[in-house]
Amino acid sequence: MKQNQDTQFDDSAEKRTYVCIDLKTFYASVECADRGLDPFKTNLVVADPERGESTICLAITPAMKALGIRNRCRVFDIPKDIPYIMAKPRMRHYMEVSAKIYGIYLEYVSPQDIHPYSIDECFIDATPYLKLYELGARDFAKRLMAAVRTQTGICATAGIGTNLFLAKVALDITAKHVADNIGELDEESFRREIWPHRPITDIWGIGPGIAARLASHGVYDLMGVAALNEDVLYDELGVNAEYLIDHAFGREPVTIAEIQAYRPAETSCVNGQVLPQNYTYDEAHIVFKEMVDTSVLELVSRQQVCDHISLYVGYAYSGADWDGPGQGGQRNLGAPGKRHVQTGMQDPMGAVQDGRLAGSDLPSYVVGEHGKRRVGGRGGAHAGGSRKLALRTNSLRKLMDEFEALWRETVDPRRPIRRINVGLGNLLPEDFATFDLFSDVEAEGRERDLMRTVLAVKDKFGKNALIRGVSLRDKATGRERNEQVGGHHA
Repeated sequence: MKQNQDTQFDDSAEKRTYVCIDLKTFYASVECADRGLDPFKTNLVVADPERGESTICLAITPAMKALGIRNRCRVFDIPKDIPYIMAKPRMRHYMEVSAKIYGIYLEYVSPQDIHPYSIDECFIDATPYLKLYELGARDFAKRLMAAVRTQTGICATAGIGTNLFLAKVALDITAKHVADNIGELDEESFRREIWPHRPITDIWGIGPGIAARLASHGVYDLMGVAALNEDVLYDELGVNAEYLIDHAFGREPVTIAEIQAYRPAETSCVNGQVLPQNYTYDEAHIVFKEMVDTSVLELVSRQQVCDHISLYVGYAYSGADWDGPGQGGQRNLGAPGKRHVQTGMQDPMGAVQDGRLAGSDLPSYVVGEHGKRRVGGRGGAHAGGSRKLALRTNSLRKLMDEFEALWRETVDPRRPIRRINVGLGNLLPEDFATFDLFSDVEAEGRERDLMRTVLAVKDKFGKNALIRGVSLRDKATGRERNEQVGGHHA
């Protein structure tokens, strides 16, 4: 266990107050604000109409949530009798609005006391500012929320806690049930209100996979986690049990200062995408080569080398394996009423009867704020792997050869493909590049100079100003993705 895990319970230690602020249905609220509409009265979804009815809604307004529609649903999940506005995602614009709101926070607090958690959420150590402004934590949160609402028209919610974890849980769970959209938890109220809360997947850091493992021991809430023998948790989850045990008791010793000072011992670069439709082996191979090229260019731009590569390929579900629209992506592998849940591996977890795993109270899928998720992770069969390289390099020729070998060894040419991820690991500065007796150092230097020239052209004239011929082939996605931010229209 952590040696300092009880620090926050020491009466001699300074009690801290953290505020976690979330911008309510951020993308949808930005679209409403730009149109002069009230998101609490307007039915609006942020989704790309060009991707069809199966595309995911990146956000929906509170007005639509009030109708029972869940965030991150697919377009076909929205009842046909509900009229709504569909707004095409504008990711660059959302980033600009997020930066503006961050600037608003800086009018009240120092950058060293803010940790941006995502584009629409951040943590603030409010401890010194409560004395400065002579405000209670709730009034301080209200002041920040009001400033954001006045200057941008966007509504925020907040969680207040004596540590970062409690602030996050207060935001995610208790803030939704109070009129002022501000939840507040300390160690005592955490045990009273959160210990019995179900489903346990509502708790930050606990997904369907961990929930399934806990359910196998008859644990369905944090009260059960707190009562379970710690050795059982360590046997089940390994070192990650430490975090779950701490959080079950409302403990979190990490501070914002420690987060900002943290530097990872190892770094990696990962590039992934979900394909717009089922791709054949050869079609997916085109995209795969584009992705390797993009990843190596990123490596060169960072002036780094790697000695580890990884590949993940997610196969598409066949049409007969799906229940169809509105069923949450559940696989139907048997007779009506008999289902199996596919885990991240290719073996099913077990039969499902009446929407639950056989012999368990655990649902076959979890319905949460972000829609339905199958128990056991991504679901679906997949391929790929990783390998350690003999040399540390950022040579496209060498890395492409290694990736091609990994692709040929692991990917089934008979199966349609829907997802591809490639990764470069163990990144170090170029000074740590290694060579063998067969390396042509001068040729690799010329290759690196050429790639830097390509990067300079792209930086000046745009990413599509200079592309490889493979990106001109049918089914290639590189040119389109060069105009996107985070896989969505900029």
